[in-house]
Amino acid sequence: MPQASKPNFEAAKKILTAYLENKGLRKTPERFAILEEIYTREDHFDVDELYISMKNKRYRVSRATVYNTLDVLVDCDLVTKHQFGKNLAQFEKSYGSKQHDHLICTDCHKVMEFCDPRIQSIQNMVGEMLNFSVMHHSLIFYGNCTKENCQNRNEATKEASVVHEDEN
Repeated sequence: MPQASKPNFEAAKKILTAYLENKGLRKTPERFAILEEIYTREDHFDVDELYISMKNKRYRVSRATVYNTLDVLVDCDLVTKHQFGKNLAQFEKSYGSKQHDHLICTDCHKVMEFCDPRIQSIQNMVGEMLNFSVMHHSLIFYGNCTKENCQNRNEATKEASVVHEDEN
């Protein structure tokens, strides 16, 4: 099992503890287990993926606990929630992560990250020009992978053909 980055996870744990105390919420072991599970991940995930991952590791958490904990973690800025054009919300850890933007393949829905310092420069310039303090931004490019042997596109094509065969 991958381990959470110790300094980031410990700092995130302190932030969550302070947040829960400030809001008068309970500091349950489930909330901290969910936080640790998220901070061991390197990918984007949806609620069901996180729930199944927790269940596979024998954690006793309900789907409702996962939903509610994610809301708390988003509220205290330890997790970022994304809506990448599907009806399904995706999440990623945010504490200790560098600012980045996203590319979404419209064929297979793979999420790829990239970082370009020019985007930060544009954000700063626009903020100065419009006398606006930009707190954060979100930039998403949608398109298709153009690699000949794109494994994600090939797998998405296989899945679509299986579904199509089942319909006949």
